Amino acid sequence: MPFFSAPKLSADDALRSYARVLVRSGLLGPDACVAEVAEAAHEDAGRDDAEEVARGLVASERAALAADVASWPARTDYDALVEAFEVLESDGVRVLVGVDDHWAAAAVVRSGESGLEGVVWFTPPDVWHAVEHGMLEVNAWHPDGANVADGDPLCVRVIEAIASAGLAARFDEGRIEVAASWRRRVGE
Repeated sequence: MPFFSAPKLSADDALRSYARVLVRSGLLGPDACVAEVAEAAHEDAGRDDAEEVARGLVASERAALAADVASWPARTDYDALVEAFEVLESDGVRVLVGVDDHWAAAAVVRSGESGLEGVVWFTPPDVWHAVEHGMLEVNAWHPDGANVADGDPLCVRVIEAIASAGLAARFDEGRIEVAASWRRRVGE
């Protein structure tokens, strides 16, 4: 028996969890969330009522998010992230939020964009992790596509921008870990 064994979620709990992170990430609109959850309900859970189940789960999660927002501070970690990303963008570092994969960052690098100082990017699953666990992992690349290394100037700039917005960040195993709960208000 493994030292740690996470409990397996039921199909319904897995769908509910998926709807939760999709809604709370704010990366997709309500209809796109329903479509994603419906696809999972049909493909992964074998549900014949996938569309109906998806609509109910997304509506429920949107209502739960709206209720939770009332208890959030005026400035959330998400707001601090936006602030840090704006600083980086104004300094020539492109920030790609919730991109599908590294190819989006590679396209920016290949574009030959004038004044590009680097690219910071992260995927939807990275955001979902921040929703559920309060930690966002971001990638940072130099203009030539090389990953940052601990202590190099671009890595330091990214960490300092995040720290100046009030969040803790550190380089770990090729990525920058940001202690941040993704609390994005509905409609942002």
